Amino acid sequence: MVCATAQSLAVGSDLPMGDVKMKDISGKEVSIKESIQQNGVLVMFSCNTCPYVIKNQQRTLDLAAYAKLNNIGIILLNSNEGTRNDDDSYADMQRYAKTQGYQFPYVVDKDSKIANAFGATRTPELFLFDANGKLQYKGAIDDNPNDAGNVKRVHAKEAIAELVARKNISVKESRSVGCSIKRN
Repeated sequence: MVCATAQSLAVGSDLPMGDVKMKDISGKEVSIKESIQQNGVLVMFSCNTCPYVIKNQQRTLDLAAYAKLNNIGIILLNSNEGTRNDDDSYADMQRYAKTQGYQFPYVVDKDSKIANAFGATRTPELFLFDANGKLQYKGAIDDNPNDAGNVKRVHAKEAIAELVARKNISVKESRSVGCSIKRN
C-alpha cells in the first residue's frame, strides 16, 4: 500500500528524521546524519529486487564512488516493508550488498518511516543534501534508466559537482523511474 499522505520533499527542505537509527547490513545502527560527510550526503531508496535497481547497479556503484571522492556520504535505504519476509529480508539485503560490493551503509527503513517522511515512492530514488542538511537535488541517477549506453546527462553526478563547486544546482529535480516502494 502506498502512503497517500506522503508528499515529496521539496528542494530546499531540511533533512527529515536524520537522527533515526536504522539497522545496517553490518549489524550496526546508523542514521542519515551519521552518514553526512564534509559536503553532504546522498540518500538513495533502493532494494534487492527491482529490475531498475538491478539494471542501474553499476551506475549506483559509480555514483557512490564519485560521491565519496567529493566528500559526500552515501546511504541506501530499503523501505520495502511489504516484502520484508520475502526477497527484501535483512538476510537477503546482506547477501545482495555483498555480491554488489557495497562499501557504504545499506539499511532497513522499518515501516517505511523515512520513505514516508521524504515522500519517496520509487526504487531507485535519490535525495542529495548539502552539509547543512538542505535538500539540493531529488530524482533519478540519470536521464536514461533503461539504457546506460544512451545516457546524455548523469543528473546526480552533475548535482554533486555543482554542490561541491558551490554553484547553483542546474537541474534540481528529475523524474525517478523504477518500482514502487512496497509499504505495508
